[in-house]
Amino acid sequence: MGGLVYRRILVPLENSSADAAILTHVRQLAQLCQSSLLLIHVADGWAARNLKPLQLRESEEMRADREYLEHCCAQLRADGFEADSLLAGGEPAHEIAAAADRESCDLIAMAVHGHKGLQDVIYGQTANKVRHLTVVPVLMVRDPRKAVR
Repeated sequence: MGGLVYRRILVPLENSSADAAILTHVRQLAQLCQSSLLLIHVADGWAARNLKPLQLRESEEMRADREYLEHCCAQLRADGFEADSLLAGGEPAHEIAAAADRESCDLIAMAVHGHKGLQDVIYGQTANKVRHLTVVPVLMVRDPRKAVR
């Protein structure tokens, strides 16, 4: 590795098919570097964005997101990885960048979709914003099933 080691990798998940691509890639990297993994999902619905200011209860969607994260963590732990999960609420790019800093992550590994045209503008915004909001290196992995042809 030439001295470059990632001790803690932040992995944003979105509860979609793209998660499999990033988790497959990050498993190999974490094994090579002996890294711990922090899985994050940013719920960005109305309840998630206003949970703390309005002292709301978690929405059903947020409960499902938490269960999904915990399931992914359990699978990683069963395979010998050190893994934790974090469910955040708010604007995804800001929450991901803040978590990377707060949780002492030295790499953010995230899936990108590889859509054409307008879809790329919409779905590529989070990854692009994260790149500009953090000094932590960002690894973007395209879901091979969604590659532009």
